[in-house]
Amino acid sequence: MKIGFIGLGIMGKPMVKNLLKGGYSVTVHNRSEGAVKELVAAGATAGGSSSATAAQSDVIITMLPDGPDVEAVVLGPGGILEGARKGTIVVDMSSISPIVAQKVGKACEAKGVSFIDAPVSGGEPKAIEGTLTIMAGGDQATFEKVVPVLQKMGSSVTLTGAVGAGNTTKLANQIMVACNIAAMGEALVLATRAGLNPETVFNAVKGGLAGSTVLNAKAPMVIGRNFKPGFRIELHEKDLRNALLAGESLKVPLPMTGLVQQMLIALMNDGKGGLDHSGIVTFLERMAGIEVKPSAS
Repeated sequence: MKIGFIGLGIMGKPMVKNLLKGGYSVTVHNRSEGAVKELVAAGATAGGSSSATAAQSDVIITMLPDGPDVEAVVLGPGGILEGARKGTIVVDMSSISPIVAQKVGKACEAKGVSFIDAPVSGGEPKAIEGTLTIMAGGDQATFEKVVPVLQKMGSSVTLTGAVGAGNTTKLANQIMVACNIAAMGEALVLATRAGLNPETVFNAVKGGLAGSTVLNAKAPMVIGRNFKPGFRIELHEKDLRNALLAGESLKVPLPMTGLVQQMLIALMNDGKGGLDHSGIVTFLERMAGIEVKPSAS
């Protein structure tokens, strides 16, 4: 099975490397050439364009920032559907609106191309390890064909429903992650203001009910003042915006999601959109006038 991969950013590049390690032939395309050259040196083939990449592939994977990017790459001039053969499978692993995923899926179906939406969770560290959580939407038969490919990039691969279900599941995931990070930030700011060492507080609570994967991954980043992006604030804001739009369409109020999304917009306006989403804590620190960091020994 020949794989095409379009979108070689923070997530896409390590995902391609894991496909190459898994023995797949991978043709890659990206707007900037640096990542393409790096992956060609690792054993991939340069595709030249989205349509050319699709023409050489049985399965085309996209990993792009947002819905408009997916629409342009799949449906636009020089896009995937111009080069894809009937029977080809497009797997969009971007985090986008479920409505956009369904629109792209219908356009693919009209051309005889199968479509799966399969967003991921885990950020750059899990992308590098090949242990992403993958939430897929599509029909069972198509899903089963691509499972071996997805398993080279993720340790958990779940079909959650029809096309669009993958991104609805991802939005649910992003709500939980964002609200968890914000709650963690409030707690650590409170503890620091009270004169406690936040590192000690983290170690005290992580084994109890408050413990979580989010806490274990993000508290050390906050305490170490390391906001190098594994998942950027601006991308999480996009996900929460999509969640709020989905909530509105389904008449589901999402008050906590709305509050955290407003924090993220404020941080973006403050020039912090490129920070890791653990940087939500800096919004709370600014309000409290204190920085979460270890006490001087």
